[in-house]
Amino acid sequence: MHRLDVALGARSYPIFIGAGLLDQPEIWRDHIHGQQLMVVSNETVAPIYLERLQRSLAASGSDSVVLPDGERFKNLDTLNLIFDQLLAQRHNRTTTLVALGGGVVGDMTGFAAACYQRGVDFVQVPTTLLSQVDSSVGGKTGVNHPLGKNMIGAFHQPQVVIIDTDTLSTLPDNELSAGMAEVIKYGLILDLEFLDWLELHIEALMARDADLLAEAIRRCCTIKAEVVAADERESGQRALLNLGHTFGHAIESHQGYGSWLHGEAVAVGTVLAADLSRRLGWLDSADVSRVRTLLERAGLPVQVPAGMDEDAFMQLMAVDKKVIDGQLRLVLLRQLGDAVVTADFSPGLLQETLQDAVARGR
Repeated sequence: MHRLDVALGARSYPIFIGAGLLDQPEIWRDHIHGQQLMVVSNETVAPIYLERLQRSLAASGSDSVVLPDGERFKNLDTLNLIFDQLLAQRHNRTTTLVALGGGVVGDMTGFAAACYQRGVDFVQVPTTLLSQVDSSVGGKTGVNHPLGKNMIGAFHQPQVVIIDTDTLSTLPDNELSAGMAEVIKYGLILDLEFLDWLELHIEALMARDADLLAEAIRRCCTIKAEVVAADERESGQRALLNLGHTFGHAIESHQGYGSWLHGEAVAVGTVLAADLSRRLGWLDSADVSRVRTLLERAGLPVQVPAGMDEDAFMQLMAVDKKVIDGQLRLVLLRQLGDAVVTADFSPGLLQETLQDAVARGR
């Protein structure tokens, strides 16, 4: 088992990474402070893991709420299902919410914890690769709005993140690929050596080599913990973690939440960011090909969806959280392993990137 720490002063917390952690009740004891617990899961994950988790939590007992599964349910209506159960079971300010599932469950549980009685504790138990390497760490919580992804939310840090790598054994192949988009992101933005390592091992990772997956998760969480500790509320360096996300969120919104997995949309967005970086003279064609090839090897799409044009991209990107005072900022690559958040690019070059991508996607 690996332990990492997110250093945030009084709000610091550990991340545990290892096999079989769902069945180790001693890991939980120091991080649950009250007598009440509410496990939040979804219709896919709960039948597989909820009973095992509740056995580990049996000393305190726990209630549960099972949400519908999918990005299209990440909204205020579904969030109310959590509040309904908390109120029906008379949970008080000492309760702890436990998020058992992927990024949607984690984001909604964290947001519910931030809001319920003006803030209660919560624990992240991510069961997808994407949530293990990204969304479970850092305290970004929220729900989607029809006009924009993750536009309603709060920063609310968990008490602990417990990553049981055994849960990846039941993950569908497309979900594993979607998570790998976020894994590759870390190498592209901050760690060229990690990018080299991923290129060497990508087929074994996609074949679910347990040791290699655990190492990839550890390296991603190490980077994420350092970035969050330096910039908790995303006022600077943390925004680098959004490589490909502005383009990707536009795809998700356009296609309808859940039609594309988040990591699939981010993969296409990463290719677009690399292409624009090339047009700015920061990357060369070989670099862009390297990015595209690695994503393809991970089973990810690299073309924009048919039927989505550049005007749709621009309209949806205009409501991105990185737009400040009407100015669109993007995460781009000065070189592989070195990213920057910038508004210093020609709108014409962005238009060329989108036009070429749309043409290839037809």
